Amino acid sequence: MGPHPAVAAIRLAVRRVLHDLLTDQHASADRPAHERPPSPLVLVACSGGADSMALASALAFEAPKLGLRAGGVTVDHGLQPGSDLRAEEVVLRLRELGLDPVESTAVTVGREGGPEAAARDARYAALDAAAERHGAIAVLLGHTRDDQAETVLLGLARGSGIRSLSGMAAVSGADGRYRRPFLGLDRQTARKACMVQSLPVWDDPHNTDPAYTRSRLRHEGLPALEKALGKGVVEALARTAQLSRDDADALDTWARQAEASVRDAAGLLECAKLYALPPAVRRRVLRQAAIEAGAPAGSLFARHIEEVDRLITGWRGQGAINLPGKVVAQRQGGRLVIRQG
Repeated sequence: MGPHPAVAAIRLAVRRVLHDLLTDQHASADRPAHERPPSPLVLVACSGGADSMALASALAFEAPKLGLRAGGVTVDHGLQPGSDLRAEEVVLRLRELGLDPVESTAVTVGREGGPEAAARDARYAALDAAAERHGAIAVLLGHTRDDQAETVLLGLARGSGIRSLSGMAAVSGADGRYRRPFLGLDRQTARKACMVQSLPVWDDPHNTDPAYTRSRLRHEGLPALEKALGKGVVEALARTAQLSRDDADALDTWARQAEASVRDAAGLLECAKLYALPPAVRRRVLRQAAIEAGAPAGSLFARHIEEVDRLITGWRGQGAINLPGKVVAQRQGGRLVIRQG
């Protein structure tokens, strides 16, 4: 008799990602064989929660069959009393699954961008460092389809365009380091897989704390949407994420190609040529020009780009526009100049 359907589902999801990683490895294997590590290492980021414990169990099962080593990292955010003991417990559980190397890494969470963003930044910095230290080819993350639906709704609430509706990518980070095998699986499947494998699961109290936006969305917002619109909401939102990502990627590519065609011989942006572009493409060109001039991408919002856009589409002799990072955009004789002020 085969494994329980939930266990089969998580293993299949992980197997597919590991196959992709091996394909990538072979494609980029330019070094002589004696210089390549004998057995590439894949790490799992594990909090001890159901999603990441399920992921760790599937990685431990699938990696050896493909000649890969499987390790684990748990990040201690230090946000709750006893979090260091919790991290030690997770390390023990990962070792029991057969993962090696396994480590706990403590981080200091700042305050920038709110508690959730600050914790996320600290976590990814720690995971990046762990991957570098161990020479891992990838870090697997346990985000599920439910997490994806929440991310899309948060993006919708921000009102910052199609890119924010595209949710989390299956592959992200430097050189595609981060992989999310469970984006097509629901949270319940991961929890069920832990249950049937008798894996102990820790439920983070932050996940039910109404002080956190995502927690409110999970326990109040999405259930209300499902009640009003039916059970298919999570799946539909995840599908929206993928379609939005495809559209955003296409528009980004179009904007990169258009960028060269709207500059004059001196490399300045020509307003008439910008005006002729579709708004979605033009705004991407403007955003990229602002970033290249020194505006930090994370501080550059849709309203900033709309103001710059009005220098092209609603020109009435208005003055320079101040952008984050001390960048200034102004119109000069049919040209748009974006530079450090």
